[in-house]
Amino acid sequence: MEYKPKILAFAGSLRPDSYNKKLAKNAIRGAEAAGAEVTYIDLNDFPLPIYNAEIEEKGLPVNALKIKELFWKNDGFIIASPEYNSSISGALKNTIDWASRNASKDEVYLSCFIDKVALLLSASPGYLGGLRGLVHLRSILENINTFVLPGQKCISNASEAFDSQGNLKNPEQKETVEGLAKKLVETIRKLKN
Repeated sequence: MEYKPKILAFAGSLRPDSYNKKLAKNAIRGAEAAGAEVTYIDLNDFPLPIYNAEIEEKGLPVNALKIKELFWKNDGFIIASPEYNSSISGALKNTIDWASRNASKDEVYLSCFIDKVALLLSASPGYLGGLRGLVHLRSILENINTFVLPGQKCISNASEAFDSQGNLKNPEQKETVEGLAKKLVETIRKLKN
């Protein structure tokens, strides 16, 4: 029987009507069509203090442990990241920073990122569609032992890109995003065989 990859999907934005939340949900359809089991989370549901080593010394916050558990349980990630000042959002960086910390002395450092596969997406009202932020996100993830798919998609003019149900209007963009999500599923399967 074919392996059923488990994928965690989320956006690096906290805004309820975020373009990147919509984009992540569009990608989910492609991953599910390819046979993956996808869990979507909203970072608003896991509020975290700004990373601080003094807090870490007292034990990881409950929501950091919950995020780590989700990262461990999944084979890969769909991450739709907004671009903030040519980089990634503070919320996304803080989530990655907390998840990277060890929950116990026996835990392998970066264990919830090692050998995972990530698909990067971005949507922005700007002309580049968030491209500059994905450069930073790719660098961060690759340096913590996550394989990042070479293909990615940036949606420019995001304020016009989605219909009232949050679906991508442009058929080519829709096909590309869903196709990349299918590629994520195929890549995970190959790595698991």
